Amino acid sequence: MRHHCNNYAQASVTRRQMLTRCASGFGGVALAALLADKSFGAPLSQAINNNPLAPRPAHHTPKAKSVIFLYMDGGPSQVDTFDYKPDLAKHRGKSPKDVLGRVEPTQFDDNGTIMPSPWKFNQYGQSGAWVSDLFPHVAECVDDIAFVKSMTSKFAEHTSANYFLHTGHGIQGRPSMGAWLGYGLGSENDSLPGFAVLNGGLIPPGGLDNFNSGFLPASYQGSVLSPTNVPLANIQPREKDAKDQRAKLDLVGALDQAMIESVGGDDALESAVNNYETAFRMQRSVPELADISGESEETKALYGLDQKYKQTATFARQCLLARRMIERGVRFVELTCPNVGGDRWDQHGNLKSGHENNARAVDQPIAALLKDLKRTGLLDETLVVWGGEFGRTPFAQGSNGRDHNPYAFTMWMAGGGIKGGVVAGQSDEFGYKVVDDRYEIHDLHATMLHLLGIDHTRLTYRFSGRDIRLTDVHGRLIKPILA
Repeated sequence: MRHHCNNYAQASVTRRQMLTRCASGFGGVALAALLADKSFGAPLSQAINNNPLAPRPAHHTPKAKSVIFLYMDGGPSQVDTFDYKPDLAKHRGKSPKDVLGRVEPTQFDDNGTIMPSPWKFNQYGQSGAWVSDLFPHVAECVDDIAFVKSMTSKFAEHTSANYFLHTGHGIQGRPSMGAWLGYGLGSENDSLPGFAVLNGGLIPPGGLDNFNSGFLPASYQGSVLSPTNVPLANIQPREKDAKDQRAKLDLVGALDQAMIESVGGDDALESAVNNYETAFRMQRSVPELADISGESEETKALYGLDQKYKQTATFARQCLLARRMIERGVRFVELTCPNVGGDRWDQHGNLKSGHENNARAVDQPIAALLKDLKRTGLLDETLVVWGGEFGRTPFAQGSNGRDHNPYAFTMWMAGGGIKGGVVAGQSDEFGYKVVDDRYEIHDLHATMLHLLGIDHTRLTYRFSGRDIRLTDVHGRLIKPILA
């Protein structure tokens, strides 16, 4: 017995010896935990290498699966659309400095007097939301809409403000929010791009960099399509026999794979291979997507495809195609405005005619999109976002226009995870600056990602020696609008 006890004593180790011998093991336990986390583990990188658009799990249960961004390029006036300010009429014709006190520098500093809205406002729906006569059709949907009336931007000129709205930075070359969403979640359709831009006729200031993938793999950049029967150049296969085209692609793929094996992994070349395959699949799926002949005449009339005003019909087709895209699993669809013959929503002069032409083009199609999504049950899983890069001043530029105003403007959201019929934030009595619950673009991005199941602080990409995210080091949820 004593001998046995001596052997046991010799075999036992102290706590210090145990920690020394098991140090690597503890590291392995930590590594296993990290690899099990979707933010750190290998599955994401493996999925990106094998199929960049493969669906990937979210951080938490999503309220929405996809986004439709109705981009009102140029900066629609908040005090003429959804932010009713009756005090402007009381001070009509007065100097902005006398009424507002300090007036911030504007784009052109051609400041006129306080100018009330040329349009009447009325309350709609059970929520009693104020909407101007510019949007009689959208007014019918206000109980499904959450208005954020305290948005701000860091930039007062179009190019930087556009970059900021789309990428979270006011500089060129960063990934667009649609690219970030594709990187984080992939797509549910490998025959269509995960991020699509339906261009109504005007690419916004800043150009295609608004839809770029930046430092993310090229597979996530926005694919720009036109709302026509042939939405993409060279979309029709040149070969009559699909087998011939498939054989050509297989040969190109084999040559590229041989190059990859000889020189090692190459992100650009691997992206090119994936893009060839995506393009091949798109030649089969895009023509079917663009063919709306199967839609009922009732649906076409609802959207306004029968309208004589050409720009209404153009945006109607964009909205209808957007619905068809998210039906087919496209993750992010952005719509740009049609060319109404003026300067987008950027009315430095002739506010009345300019805003009326723009609203006439988009009002009925947007309302139809909301109604159609709701009718088909898709609104519950689709986040619809409306807005521009900034707002406009409550005082005139010259005699009949409005200059840029980044200090307070309105955006709205509807659909998956949004509480309809509510308002977040408040501007002052003139719609000039925010006085309650100030939000910025980073907060918009954080909220959009949250509704799609992504924690914006965890969606990062290693670039230039640090982990970069869409919201940079900012971003808080716009909680009043969350269901």
